[in-house]
Amino acid sequence: MKQKEGIDFYIDSMKNKKISVFDTTLRDGEQTPGVSLTFEQKLDIAYQLDKLGVDIMEAGFPISSEGDKESVKSISNAGLDTVVCGLSRVLKKDIDACFESDVGLVHTFVPTSDVQRIHTIRKSREEVIELAVDAVEYIKEHGLKCMFSAMDATRTEPSYLVEVFKAVQEAGCDIINVPDTVGVMSPSGMYRITKDIAAEITIPIDVHCHNDFGLAVANSLMAVEAGASQVQVTINGIGERAGNADLSQTVMGLTAIYGAKSNIRTEYLVETSKLVENYSGIRLPPNTPVVGQNAFSHESGIHSQGVLEKSDTFEPGIMTPEMVGHKRRIVLGKHTGKHAVKQSLDSAGIKTSDPQLEEIVCRIKDIANRGKQITDVDLYAIASAVLGKASSEEELIKLKEVSVMTGNRTTPTAVVKAMIEGREVVAANTGVGPVDAALKAVRDILGEQNHFKLQEFRIDAITGGADALADVYIGLENEKGRIVTARSANPDIVMASVEALVNAMNLLYKK
Repeated sequence: MKQKEGIDFYIDSMKNKKISVFDTTLRDGEQTPGVSLTFEQKLDIAYQLDKLGVDIMEAGFPISSEGDKESVKSISNAGLDTVVCGLSRVLKKDIDACFESDVGLVHTFVPTSDVQRIHTIRKSREEVIELAVDAVEYIKEHGLKCMFSAMDATRTEPSYLVEVFKAVQEAGCDIINVPDTVGVMSPSGMYRITKDIAAEITIPIDVHCHNDFGLAVANSLMAVEAGASQVQVTINGIGERAGNADLSQTVMGLTAIYGAKSNIRTEYLVETSKLVENYSGIRLPPNTPVVGQNAFSHESGIHSQGVLEKSDTFEPGIMTPEMVGHKRRIVLGKHTGKHAVKQSLDSAGIKTSDPQLEEIVCRIKDIANRGKQITDVDLYAIASAVLGKASSEEELIKLKEVSVMTGNRTTPTAVVKAMIEGREVVAANTGVGPVDAALKAVRDILGEQNHFKLQEFRIDAITGGADALADVYIGLENEKGRIVTARSANPDIVMASVEALVNAMNLLYKK
């Protein structure tokens, strides 16, 4: 039989295979150095994971602290459709803490590799098997489902690893987990170890891959090819050291490339990613696959022209921005071509002749070559200049005055005065700092017309020194999903922020 080429190679064996998704953002994800989630944040993430459709969420390690135990119990009793899991060592006190947390699944583990067994728990191979079996039997006696992990499985002697798994299977374990605890497996190695285990074990196999060499997602996919039916992942791939397999990349790889099935509602992937990014403080690089800002962004003239004609030309096709809750963006810069500029202008109702369009493109490239990022305000300002129109003609908001009061014992307060359609409006507000107060006051001047949300806010220093210019970049989205970007540069960081917001608001509410 002739093999299929390209991405279709594995589709016949994987198509419609049902994969369970075990999310450990709230447990392994919170073990990311520097990350500490509050009780309220954990609950918010739990509700979001339930909305996303994960099959199991590992809510925490109840024995680790009373706070963790209480948060796991609250999540267990939150009325979620997702199964809530608690982690435990093969110790009765750990397992009892899971019972007391009302979890639906206990995930118990013990080290099995020689390096871990000898240097961390100081047990013989026989003692490890005895501990594992006793833990599984104890969990099952209490009527709960049990998952057993052989910690550091990928560095465990293969025949002994199978011996451990057979023992816990006979004890009544519901699912086994094969963790690549220190992220040392290659994709081919992960395939082989999973295949060998699947040939000896009849209960479902789960895998937990770490990303020390950037292979966590690839290893998870290969394990599923070899017979695993469940993957352990985290949102944004956060976790110990270099993190875990990323949920969005793993799920979209399985569903879009292999044709496998899961219960994940992929349209909430970007939304979930942003929530965890905000709470964890771990910012994603723009080029992060699937959920990153640039995942469906195009600047190159050839790429932009192709995508505008047919998106499959320079996008996967089998994964669209709409599938993951994203939006396609045409970004203007030094590589921009006429088609992208024309499309951006057409969407704003700006018509140009061919010579005018050529001039606009030349000016964009000239500005971009000086290291400046081109925003919508820049584009429309350039177009207005080329077309001989005054850019202020269609401004809804004309900023007149901004006053800010702040100090050690003073709540930062801002007052903004502006003209809106010929009428003077004054608004005041407070904030955690002068910039926050000023931005809130600017939003208030629109009153009931304030139907937008801040998608992005970034401050950069253009030059060095105490007199550096503050370069503020803002992205706004209205209730219809239209997104605009704007920028302003000013030695006064408050004024730069206010001007950028006003510029963006004028664009968003432009007729």
